[in-house]
Amino acid sequence: MPAETKVEASAARATRSDSPPLTERQEARRRRILHASAQLASRGGFDAVQMREVAESSQVALGTLYRYFPSKVHLLVATMQDQLEHMHGTLRKKPPAGETAAERVAATLMRAFRALQREPHLADAMVRALTFADRSVSPEVDQVSRQTTAIILDAMGLENPTPEQLSAVRVIEHTWHSALITWLSGRASIAQVKIDIETVCRLIDLTTPEESA
Repeated sequence: MPAETKVEASAARATRSDSPPLTERQEARRRRILHASAQLASRGGFDAVQMREVAESSQVALGTLYRYFPSKVHLLVATMQDQLEHMHGTLRKKPPAGETAAERVAATLMRAFRALQREPHLADAMVRALTFADRSVSPEVDQVSRQTTAIILDAMGLENPTPEQLSAVRVIEHTWHSALITWLSGRASIAQVKIDIETVCRLIDLTTPEESA
């Protein structure tokens, strides 16, 4: 444990914002790490994701793992972004049905929610990491937010949203994450989550140019 703490502290001090793009080999290594993280979290949740086990499972040195992800929270938030990116690809192959943008977004978010529902330990680990994230994890948290926004905008069919529409998207995103937390903690049923998502998605119809003109 002391050795891991020393490596983690050293890696956390490194600046990653100026890092050059990953090479093909580095990207493959990163994907192995994210896959190992998701597999461990799926089996045992947040506590099951131990950095040493992730390193062994992904066949990278512990120090190398920490250069990619300075802490378990960084890793699990990045895992959430990766899972959302995968969901986005699936959703693009089979777009949601719905006559209005609000209906399509609600259907999309419920499909994403049910995908997470099938992996409750993984969902809990990722949401806990997002909750624990401090300023040092801002780049990873921002990636999660951008991915969620992209999923919602795709469902809306918008490439150039207005400021009002972006504001509605942010409220929808906050509600969706909050719904995940309340469901994972046993304080909300799937039926209640669906009602909340459908209700907040009606904000979209209130911000369309036709409605506001």
